[in-house]
Amino acid sequence: MAASTPTRIKIKIRKGDTVQVITGKDKGKTGEVIRTFPWENRVLVQGVNLRTKHVKPTQEGESGRILTEETSLHASNVMVYSTSKQVASRVELVVDKDGNKKRRLKKTGEFLD
Repeated sequence: MAASTPTRIKIKIRKGDTVQVITGKDKGKTGEVIRTFPWENRVLVQGVNLRTKHVKPTQEGESGRILTEETSLHASNVMVYSTSKQVASRVELVVDKDGNKKRRLKKTGEFLD
């Protein structure tokens, strides 16, 4: 069986958006999107889904340390968060009079772009 080629998934969440986690161990936490991974349908959110990594000393006299870093979340586990209205909402694409696409929150109606 041949391996299928990965497809790029269209994510309505962009870098810089404020999102809220809706499922998992970090449910309810909010943070800013640092990076998106459209080929894996995942996002990296600041301060959410933290993992600790123990790093051994590499040189003589250097001490080991514990690093804490964010790991990616599946895009379906986060929703775009409105900081002014304090509510998470889905995103819809709206075409304005000039023919430009804009992203708008469904619940509050505020534009993201």
